Amino acid sequence: MCDKYDAFEFVDSSEGIRDAFKRGKIGGLIGIEGGHSMDSHMAVLRALYALGTRYMTITHSCNTPWSDNWLMDKLPKSEREFNGLTNFGRDIIKEMNRLGMIIDLSHVSVDVMKQVLELSEAPVMFSHTSAFTLCNHYRNVNDEVLAIVKDKKGVVMVGFYTKYINCPPSLIAGTNDSYANLTQIADNLDHIKNVCGEDCVGLGSDFDGADTVPEGLEDVSKFPDLIVELLNRGWTDDQIKKLLGENILRVFKGVEDTRDKLSKRLPDESSMPRDSGGEVNNTCRTYVHNPPGREQ
Repeated sequence: MCDKYDAFEFVDSSEGIRDAFKRGKIGGLIGIEGGHSMDSHMAVLRALYALGTRYMTITHSCNTPWSDNWLMDKLPKSEREFNGLTNFGRDIIKEMNRLGMIIDLSHVSVDVMKQVLELSEAPVMFSHTSAFTLCNHYRNVNDEVLAIVKDKKGVVMVGFYTKYINCPPSLIAGTNDSYANLTQIADNLDHIKNVCGEDCVGLGSDFDGADTVPEGLEDVSKFPDLIVELLNRGWTDDQIKKLLGENILRVFKGVEDTRDKLSKRLPDESSMPRDSGGEVNNTCRTYVHNPPGREQ
């Protein structure tokens, strides 16, 4: 994509993002949405990092063989698969710290959020997650977790998917979850700033994944309208700068600093073969080939 569009420049470091910006470019990172992509092999995780991947969402909307996703929060604890991370999942968090790969907690269960925040030596991010207090959807982050994120110096980047914005108790009368508006996004940003702090809040959008986005924020050309709304609400210039990039860059640099501190730690060579543990009958994976018995 960076070769096709002159506005973009591939980067793999926090400094690379700043350098690209100085050249008038948009720094583009490689990220993975869903830990199933590493196929339960630490060697694959390292290979992905070597190829330029700098962040990974621990799950998507299905459990990996070592971590619960957000859908588990709909179930009683007795029916959840792992109640958080398995021991192998904890080792993956440690290896991501060692590599310098940002841990993304969007899409995971509350138990996983809390366990990762306790375990990780580096700050973490939520790449596209909104406030549960304003919209009681399990894809969002609650105030208890926001307080921990603040203490751990992470960042929560608000997503724009209407299903996670326009729902009780903030459902707009006469609408459904296929609708939301710019004001509600500003409300989420305000809430996260108030609970988690001005150093915690960012913009996640999810324009590449959401099929319904708020009225007034149909694409990136509408970002200036959102900034005007926030300025009208009393946000300062410094707070806007943090929102637009300084907060996530601070987290990225913190992840890199942790990597450097752990440089003498040996790589984890473990894996979970497909005929063992949670890999048995695992349907949460991305096939890059046609396995035996699957039609072309």
